[in-house]
Amino acid sequence: MSADGTWSIGELAEQAGTTVKTVRYYSELGLLPEAARSAGGHRRYGAGALDRLRLIRSLRGLDLPVAEVGRLLDREDALGEALEAAVAGRLRELGSAMARLRWREASLRLLRDCPAEERADRLRLIGALDSPPSTAPVARFLRRVLPPRLPARLVASIMDAAVPAPPDDPAPAQVLAFARLHALATDAAGAVSVCRPVANTPEGTCRPAVLYDGLAEAFALAAPDVRADRAPTGGEALDCFVAAHAAMRSTRDTPEFRRRLSRYLDEVAHPRIDRFWQLTAEAAATAEPTFGALDDWLRAALARDVAEAAR
Repeated sequence: MSADGTWSIGELAEQAGTTVKTVRYYSELGLLPEAARSAGGHRRYGAGALDRLRLIRSLRGLDLPVAEVGRLLDREDALGEALEAAVAGRLRELGSAMARLRWREASLRLLRDCPAEERADRLRLIGALDSPPSTAPVARFLRRVLPPRLPARLVASIMDAAVPAPPDDPAPAQVLAFARLHALATDAAGAVSVCRPVANTPEGTCRPAVLYDGLAEAFALAAPDVRADRAPTGGEALDCFVAAHAAMRSTRDTPEFRRRLSRYLDEVAHPRIDRFWQLTAEAAATAEPTFGALDDWLRAALARDVAEAAR
């Protein structure tokens, strides 16, 4: 430092442990203002330049963009608050980048470890998938399946429970399940609505909101049995399930209705819907039963109840 309390560019670089080129770069970007120029036109820096340069290098060491560093330096009066926000933002960006890398790693492992004859098909499936995958196609598929004009609260609760969230660190099997789920959801083939009148009931009596409110209660009652892998059987969950279907059609739960309902549910079973629930379970990789598994259990309980009543 000279007698006037300023640094030359070389002195400043040496004190900061960096290069003259780096100091010049930050100066030209306006991050490191000059205090003056020498008689020969060389840059001179004030006493505070060393601390400012060290701060710039620390911020860049966190991989913060130059523009973000400039915004932080402009807020020296509230640097702590601004730095906290910048670090939080950078952590979110890194989290997203790491999730993308983990999905790519799992995809590569899936391709590496699969049988050679399946590799081309799996590559096609994975190639159509974002990393991590968007859940929008799955949500659109469900909206096509659900009856129209369901209350928004019901649609939202069904979406929250039924659409699996992509994990940050997927297993290769989950990547495959999400890829197959995406392929099913984006297939041009249509899906059926579950809201149809049971045979011999008047048209126009289908009230899907009543059905789905009742099914939510029935599924909650059946969930402990499904988790415990108990055999389908009658009880409160089945009674609630049948009552929901009866209320939807403005009729009563009777032995005859149960017979017709069981037959109807067998007739309208849809392979694409069954496949959808199977894939959502594989994608979520959780012990929690899907709506599809709960519905299957209750249908089987109904069929058993009807068969026992016929004896």
